[in-house]
Amino acid sequence: MKTVFFLLTLTVAVSACARPASERSVVEEAAAALGGAQRIRELRSFVFHATGSAPNAGQNRMPDDALPVWKIHEYVRLVDVAQLRSRVNQTREAQFLFAGDLVQEQTQGVAGDIAWNEAPGGKSRTRLALAAAKDRRLELLHHPITILHEALDPGAEIKNVRAEGNDDLVDITTPLGDEVTLAVDRSTHLPTRVISMASNPNMGDVAIVTTFADYKDVFDFKMPHRLTTKMEKYLQLDLQVGDYFIEPAAGVRVPADVESAPVPDPAPVVVTSQPVAKGIWWLAGSGNHRSIVFEFDDHLVLFEAPLNEARTKAVIDKARTLSPKPLTAAIVSHHHFDHSGGLRVAVAEGLTIITHRANEAFFKDLLARRHTIVPDALANNPREAIFQFVDDSLTLKDTSMEVQLFHLLDNPREGTNLFAYVPRDRILVQADLYDATWLRHSWGQNVLQNIERRGLKVERSVPVHGVIEPFSRMVANIKSKPG
Repeated sequence: MKTVFFLLTLTVAVSACARPASERSVVEEAAAALGGAQRIRELRSFVFHATGSAPNAGQNRMPDDALPVWKIHEYVRLVDVAQLRSRVNQTREAQFLFAGDLVQEQTQGVAGDIAWNEAPGGKSRTRLALAAAKDRRLELLHHPITILHEALDPGAEIKNVRAEGNDDLVDITTPLGDEVTLAVDRSTHLPTRVISMASNPNMGDVAIVTTFADYKDVFDFKMPHRLTTKMEKYLQLDLQVGDYFIEPAAGVRVPADVESAPVPDPAPVVVTSQPVAKGIWWLAGSGNHRSIVFEFDDHLVLFEAPLNEARTKAVIDKARTLSPKPLTAAIVSHHHFDHSGGLRVAVAEGLTIITHRANEAFFKDLLARRHTIVPDALANNPREAIFQFVDDSLTLKDTSMEVQLFHLLDNPREGTNLFAYVPRDRILVQADLYDATWLRHSWGQNVLQNIERRGLKVERSVPVHGVIEPFSRMVANIKSKPG
């Protein structure tokens, strides 16, 4: 009988250990572990200095390669806890081949529904759209102090406590309506991570997860000195904090010119068409992502479905005004997010996707992903994708048009890139091989070698980025700014 009683007691005890705590107790115990609920409520602001790295999702050489990385030399963040505001100053340096400024200074701010960027030295400021403000506000909640400060507010809603491994998780809706999930270690009661959901144009519904580690005492608080943020499998930001400073009076002020600026509406997508040869149009307009349309005997083919759904849908609509012939296919030059951002709407519009074979698994995954936060065209109109894959080369030809597609070989930056050549007009059509506005052309010599290797007699460059110009000028620019 004693043995039975002991086993029953042990079972009850084990069950109690596995059972998650109440919603409110998870938050209160986490606050106590960090320094106390009252101290968190009374905290005005803090600053931390860090270094780290910021990988660039959607810009790797091959779809499964490691991401190119920005090295963060200096990261200073002022967190106005009392008003839920933030100001970040950082200096980062590209650790990869890059055509722009290799070292960049950035200043970013957020205060409620106001978000802004500042040019170095405060020379100019730009107010951002409401969506950017919400994203930055959510990012601000990815710190133990800020999320607990909001969770302790009487206006916050805390629900759905549950156990996951060694953690208790609770869902928190802040007084401003932002929703995150907080995970707390069941033994130490220290927050281990914060999760929020977001919508990515390419990946759809994504979980943004910031994990906290290396807690140390800072003026009677415990603060994490390692903050690591991922978007799904992609590392976004990895910070190693050197110092924290508690600032009893410091706050984040919204610059007057930002506060008085109107909230920017989403910029209208403008698509213009310019004939560049018989049956070939260059679709430009707003932004620096262009597309090209080729006219065959009985159909049209689009080169590039860029940036996002809005841009590509506008491009498709414009292409269909150029000829009564049906638009049947879209050539997606490579997998980089800004060049495959219109993949899903192109499929929803019934276009065959022509791309390099190495993109197959990656593109099929993008097409299968859920888009419920911001439903897109494919979510609203599901259909099976039709692909035509290219290994080394492919010629599209009839009596009206001939377009030769070639894989860019041995390029240090572009692993799946297809470029096009129209022999009749000696036109090169390309994306990310060259842009006249680039500061350097670090992979330009490889581009010229590819063109020579294929025996192409190019006279004009018709780019996705940049301007139409003579090929001789493109060659001269590459040779004058080799990187």
